[in-house]
Amino acid sequence: MRPVLGREIPPNTALVRVVGAAKRSAGGLISRAHDTAAAWAAIGPDTVRGRRFGQFGQGSIICFPWVTIMNERYIHIGSGTMIGPHVALSAGMLPGQECITDPVVSIGDRCLIGRGSGIVGHLSIEIGDDVWTGHHVYITDQNHGYADPDLPISQQVQPERPVSIGSGSWLGHGSVILPGAQIGRNVVIGANSVVTGTIPDHCVAVGAPARVIKQL
Repeated sequence: MRPVLGREIPPNTALVRVVGAAKRSAGGLISRAHDTAAAWAAIGPDTVRGRRFGQFGQGSIICFPWVTIMNERYIHIGSGTMIGPHVALSAGMLPGQECITDPVVSIGDRCLIGRGSGIVGHLSIEIGDDVWTGHHVYITDQNHGYADPDLPISQQVQPERPVSIGSGSWLGHGSVILPGAQIGRNVVIGANSVVTGTIPDHCVAVGAPARVIKQL
């Protein structure tokens, strides 16, 4: 009911129903269009973008939308792997860069990379089979140098150290895997942990820096 000049006038029930039905119909169309566009824009082994990769296994997919995908020829993806939406996946620093290693980034079979994650390789990132991550996980093999206090950090050397993540491991939401990290097989990395060193097989590690709290 809405007041008009001190009187309450009932709403036009038929009009309300028509508007509601129109909104539901339009909402359904928009939702279906979004799903269709996401399916068409996803990257698979047989798409034009997928064929740019050094390797892109059957049954694997990079969901749309993505943030950055760069220098695909240096990136290998195994079979049955799903890389979620809003992910950054790159090799090197600039498009078209000639990298000194090949592959720079290697992701195994049946992996699941959570939405909003970033895998940024410059030298060597090796991710084994059956590795799953939560959302917003960051993996990189390059850091910033800061040895010279008189030089801006952005202009100093950027040291690179290989990273490896063993098969069957799980990286919790928001975890950060930094240069030189060597994570063993069937390891659990707790949410929001920062891995900087070696984590042995079959254990749980948490914290910043991550430390082993349980051996499985």
